Amino acid sequence: MKNFPLFLLFLAITCTISTANVPNPLQDFCVADFSSSAPRVNGYACLDPKLVKAEHFSVSGLHLDCSTSNSLGTCVHRITVAELPGLNTLGLSNVRVNYAQNGVVPPHIHPRATEILTVLKGCLRVGFVTGNPENRLITKVLGEGDVFVFPQGLAHFQQNVANGNTTVLAFLSAANPGVITVANAVFGSNPPIRDDILEKAFQTDASTINAFKSQF
Repeated sequence: MKNFPLFLLFLAITCTISTANVPNPLQDFCVADFSSSAPRVNGYACLDPKLVKAEHFSVSGLHLDCSTSNSLGTCVHRITVAELPGLNTLGLSNVRVNYAQNGVVPPHIHPRATEILTVLKGCLRVGFVTGNPENRLITKVLGEGDVFVFPQGLAHFQQNVANGNTTVLAFLSAANPGVITVANAVFGSNPPIRDDILEKAFQTDASTINAFKSQF
């Protein structure tokens, strides 16, 4: 009986750890059934296992470069549950990003995933900002073969600092990690955030806020 409180403490810790991650699957797989009208809880409804094929677990084309002819100079090729139904409920997805010279993936947040990134070619400046009140910038320049982790829910960015193109491959700890681009969310919301709120938030005037809004 002397060890009973210690046992309860151990049980509380292990229960906390077990519920902090994606729930353990209750079947071999749950291929997403996009046509189902069943309510979504933590993923799509499961396709009838008798209808599942190898194609539900495979997708092609991640080796191909995509166009970086845009204002950011980047192209993101995502493989989430939307592109690969077999990822449903498995807590995993990946992306390949192409960067033109000076290309940028602007500050953004993945609300449901940690991201681990590997530089396949080129040179990349990466960073994330810690939470309030510290707001400390953690940043590093990566070369080929270097790996960097962006913690879940923290704003982070990437910038190509190579003389040519850069390519990376990243994995995220969610089948549908979500993306919130900070500038788009603040200045491009629908309906828009009131100007007087943004004026106080950014300590500036209405004309500056409207100039930012016009870009989004």
